Amino acid sequence: MNHYSGWKNALIASFLLLSALYALPNIYGSDLAIQISQAGDASISEQDLAKVETVLTSNAVDYKSIGLADNRILIRFEDSQSQLSTKTLLKTSLTRNYVVALNLAPSVPQWLSDLGGRAMSLGLDLRGGVHFLLEVDMEAVVAMSIDRYYNELRPLLREDRLYRSIRKEGNSLLVTFKSEESKQQGKRLIKDELLDLKIVEGSESELQLSLEITPAAIKVSKSSALQQNITTLRNRVNELGVAEPIIQQQGSERIVVQLPGVQDTARAKEILGAVATIEFRLVDEKNDPQLAVNSGKVPVGSKLYYFKSGRPLLLKSSVIATGENITGASSGIDQNNAPMVNIQLDNAGGRSMLETTKEFLNHRMAVVYIENKVETIVENGEMVKIRTKTQDVINAATIQGTFSNRFQVTGMESARAARNLALLLRAGSLSAPIEIIEERTIGPSLGADNIAKGFLSVLVGFALVLVFMAWRYRVFGLVANVALTLNLVTIVAVLSLIQATLTLPGIAGIVLTVGMAVDANVLIFERIKEELKSTRNIQKAISAGYEKALLTIADANITTLIASIVLFSFGTGAIKGFAITLSIGIITSMFTAIVVSRAIINLTYGGKDVEELAI
Repeated sequence: MNHYSGWKNALIASFLLLSALYALPNIYGSDLAIQISQAGDASISEQDLAKVETVLTSNAVDYKSIGLADNRILIRFEDSQSQLSTKTLLKTSLTRNYVVALNLAPSVPQWLSDLGGRAMSLGLDLRGGVHFLLEVDMEAVVAMSIDRYYNELRPLLREDRLYRSIRKEGNSLLVTFKSEESKQQGKRLIKDELLDLKIVEGSESELQLSLEITPAAIKVSKSSALQQNITTLRNRVNELGVAEPIIQQQGSERIVVQLPGVQDTARAKEILGAVATIEFRLVDEKNDPQLAVNSGKVPVGSKLYYFKSGRPLLLKSSVIATGENITGASSGIDQNNAPMVNIQLDNAGGRSMLETTKEFLNHRMAVVYIENKVETIVENGEMVKIRTKTQDVINAATIQGTFSNRFQVTGMESARAARNLALLLRAGSLSAPIEIIEERTIGPSLGADNIAKGFLSVLVGFALVLVFMAWRYRVFGLVANVALTLNLVTIVAVLSLIQATLTLPGIAGIVLTVGMAVDANVLIFERIKEELKSTRNIQKAISAGYEKALLTIADANITTLIASIVLFSFGTGAIKGFAITLSIGIITSMFTAIVVSRAIINLTYGGKDVEELAI
């Protein structure tokens, strides 16, 4: 009785040793570092490492170490001043093909790192940085879907000349047919070819049909727009050079973006929120744009645009290429020392550009910069979303030679505007406008202060529980304290292994777990006391105490675990952090309080003739 077999004790000891091993990386702290990676999907090579080392050596930079790992170069420093000055040096010395970012690199020994040991990932509130909550304009997604089906519907019905007119009315398409026969033929075509459009019941009148997008198709469009925006935001953040960013979906319309180490919120907002692309169009050389402005009549096949200065320009309706055809973009200075952007197109865009420049040599081609914005204002006590779309002509230059995939765009108002446009074009355009509805900035000193206070709260709570248990239950209390210590080590090990992000609410979850973890031991010890009153057999009292308290302990912990799972499922970032540590703490505390403490008690009292228990 009260005896574990050797293999059980060995298994428990092995688990605890592994927990201690994988919790160990967290005591080594982190080094101030700079990470260098290649823009896009390119790989970092030994030649890149040699180039960086040459820059550092030639400028007598004092650094701790430099190495190549995980497709990035990592340079470690002793102090923040060296880190910041070296970042500035590298950004000016290296080409735009490299992304230079500040980072905190764990100083885990190589032998431990080879075994998979990693320190816990710290959240924004502990590291410092910028937090944005972005909302995707889903009304714009639906409107763009209507435009897409409008463009698909016209050529579908035009082949047999079935319709008289097609117009948009809100989120519907109203089609007027030439005859009843063409109407029936059009209905069959729509049902066969455009499966995501449905005919609105009761809307048919004479020769008209009202069409709407099916709810399932709208749901898919919204989900696709959200995921595409997340992908684009990741690309933009990579271009900004932010180490270990967090970009994730929240609900069905929102995206959380956390940028550790970033303090320039204006620059981050400018890049993240921009919904920009460009279009290449031929200039209408035959008609006078000022005449079109004065008369209000735009020639057929042309559209009226304006330069930022307000000067009008007529452009052809057909688009040569758009931002979707762009595969690469970089900013620079042309021969006249003016800012410009080097553009690289995909095969389809390059083919279209080549055909156009061949046919319209010595004609003018314009570049149109298109940007969509959405902001919320208070109007008559209500929140109203204001959507704006700007379409500015950047330049209109004469085609002086044939070109296809590679060319330059000039006419930028500043070098900063050229850099921003190049970044946005490289990262891709957002599929729908987004609005920043929440913004928080946490300084690095505040993050360090949060870590210190969080650690102190865990330490104080832990110490008070240890003192109480030792005073109240004596030797058994000391056993419970050992189990509680091992529980804390196990929580840290699990968080490190799964790389769950530790936040300030997560620390609160650990503090709560420290207090709750001894509940199981309290129930067991009190049950042992009750059994000692009814029996003289101490071994039976210990066994009955553990066995009879087990069901109560399981019920209490399972109900708490269910609550924490619900918090994780429906909560936001801060609540999720609390729920993760609480869930892990509940599971590990049941193991240490029941299995580990029983093993220690068995080794202490099991199989021995004991006359009195120190409990």
